[in-house]
Amino acid sequence: MSLTDEIMEKRRAQMSTLSEIEDKEINRLVKEAEDHRHRQILETSKRHNTVNIFDSSSKFAFAQNLVKGANTEVILQSSQLLFYKTTFSGIVAALEARDAYTSHHSERVTIMAERFCKIIGLPLMHMNVVTVTASVHDIGKVGISDATLKKPTSLDDDEWDEMKTHASLGAEIMQKAGPNLEYIAAGIRAHHERWDGTGYPDNLKGADIPYPARIISICDSTDAMLSSRVYRKHLTKDICKEELRKNKGIMYQPELVDIFLEHWEEIIEDLYDDIG
Repeated sequence: MSLTDEIMEKRRAQMSTLSEIEDKEINRLVKEAEDHRHRQILETSKRHNTVNIFDSSSKFAFAQNLVKGANTEVILQSSQLLFYKTTFSGIVAALEARDAYTSHHSERVTIMAERFCKIIGLPLMHMNVVTVTASVHDIGKVGISDATLKKPTSLDDDEWDEMKTHASLGAEIMQKAGPNLEYIAAGIRAHHERWDGTGYPDNLKGADIPYPARIISICDSTDAMLSSRVYRKHLTKDICKEELRKNKGIMYQPELVDIFLEHWEEIIEDLYDDIG
C-alpha cells in the first residue's frame, strides 16, 4: 500500500463519524453562510474604516471579482468539510514535526489567511475554502524524502525538482480524499504559481490562478521570510514588506499585496512579536 493510500485509509476511518451529523446542522451552516455574506463585509468595514484603502462598496466589488466563477456551495453543503480541517491538520502537524524549522508553519499561514479574507470581505463560504486550503497547503510534503525536506543547505537541481512535486502530490491526496474537494485540491496545486506565469507546476498566470492560491501565496511567503531556517536567520519585517512590494505583479496579485501591506500589523499580530 502506498503512502498516499495509507493516508486515505486512515482518513476514511476517521470520517466514519460523519453519519452522526444531522441534516439540520448542515442546513443551518448553509443558511448562516448566506446570511453572513453581506453582514461580514459591513462589519469589517466599520471595524477598519479609518485604514481601509477602499470603501465597503468597492470592497464588495473586489471580493466578488476575486471569486468570480467559483461556485463553492457544493463544498459548504458537504458534511465532509466540517471534519476536513481537523482531520488533515493532524497529518500536517505530524509532517511539520519532522522539521523543527517548519513547526507550526501551516498554522500561522492559516491564521494570516483568515484575517486577510475578513479584511478583503470574502463571503463566508469562500473564506472557508481559503482557510481549509491554507491549513493543508503543504500536505504533499508527506511524499518528500527527509534528505530533501530537512537538508540544512540549499537544494541542488534534483532535490529542488523533488521538492516542487509537493504541490501536485498534495492536490492528488485531496482528490482521492473524497468528493466535493476540487477547490481545495486546485488551491493546493497552485499555491506556488506566480502572477507572471513563471511558477509551478502549471505556469498559470494572473486570474487563471485559483483565488485561494493567490491569497495563500502571500501568507506563505510572509511566514517563510519571517521564520528562521537552519541555514539562515529570519528577515526583518521591513525587509519582508519590501520583498512583497518588489514582487507585485511578478509573484503576487498587485491589489492583494496592497491590501495585505495596508493591514500588515492586523494580519501578523501576535505571530512574530520577537522580530523587529
